[in-house]
Amino acid sequence: MGEQIKTTPEENQSAQSNQMDDLDSRYLTFLIGDAVYGIALTNVLEIINIQSITQVPNIPPHIKGIINLRGKVIPVLDARLKMYKEERPYDDKTCIIVITIHDMHIGLIVDSVSEVITSDRNHLATPPKTGMDDAQFLASIIEQDNKVILNINIEKFFQNDLFGL
Repeated sequence: MGEQIKTTPEENQSAQSNQMDDLDSRYLTFLIGDAVYGIALTNVLEIINIQSITQVPNIPPHIKGIINLRGKVIPVLDARLKMYKEERPYDDKTCIIVITIHDMHIGLIVDSVSEVITSDRNHLATPPKTGMDDAQFLASIIEQDNKVILNINIEKFFQNDLFGL
């Protein structure tokens, strides 16, 4: 029979911390138009296909409504509209990234999901101070494989939406 390996609580915590550090340097990238955005993988629960969304009255246009995901009601926001981009019809590449923030699940509709990338902190650049709305929620910028990835600070991105949900 196999030998059972015993670990101390400190070793378990260290292993969990190393896993979180690994996730902290990884980003799920997605497209809104031609722009590539990233979200820290630590906040991503899953990616699902676009599905029927129940509209809720008297909410901002970028909040598309709610979905039922395995018995849990989740508010869904359209990233394109939140970023003041032109609305476009959903297609077979459109998907919902289910994100966790403050013990809450939120769906973020994006044009398409690209890939998971890894970038160490040395390759993260601070976004410029432009005064433009979409720059206010940027956490960092990565230049990788001849493309610029705009990493979103989800705290700031959902700041005005969390209380109304």
